[in-house]
Amino acid sequence: MTVPNGADGRHGAPPTDDGASVVDSAGAPVPLDEIVARASTATRPVVLIDGRSGTGKTTLAGSLAGELGAEVVHLDDVYPGWDGLRAASDAVVQEVLAVPDATGRPRWRRWDWATGLPAEWHVVDVTRPLVVEGCGALSRGSAPLATLRVWLDGDDAVRKARALARDGATFAREWDRWAAEERAFIAAEDPRSLADVVLRLP
Repeated sequence: MTVPNGADGRHGAPPTDDGASVVDSAGAPVPLDEIVARASTATRPVVLIDGRSGTGKTTLAGSLAGELGAEVVHLDDVYPGWDGLRAASDAVVQEVLAVPDATGRPRWRRWDWATGLPAEWHVVDVTRPLVVEGCGALSRGSAPLATLRVWLDGDDAVRKARALARDGATFAREWDRWAAEERAFIAAEDPRSLADVVLRLP
């Protein structure tokens, strides 16, 4: 597989989001501190941020992580290839959010997009808040394990324009394939209905 470089140097993952701040369903800007306050109701906040490609998940995750002092798990590091959305979603439940005394230490395995093979394991620090972002983060299995569940909406044309402007020809070739993965996951799990907060690109 020929893959692009992400903005942070990761090779070949489905694209990282950038750009705009978020608004609520009425179009009013949502202050970051309001989202942080909702996430901070637990001793160890766990935030799941889901949405289709190009909706701003990674940007929001980075902002929240900075405020919460949280570790971030990007599902674009976990997806085992362009057909791996469901596998990564299952890994969120079974590995990333696993209860330490029942299943061993929570962890995730990086997918090497350059070789098309699984790479090293990363242990999740259970002493720090956690933000998990990516399409597939929010499912019926993961929702009960989180403090705050966020869904990001976005107009299809805007999402695609942003994603392709950011990641170019490689993602353009894979757009339909990845969109089919997203649609299948959404049809099966309806993550938007599981969210505590629904936001969108302005």
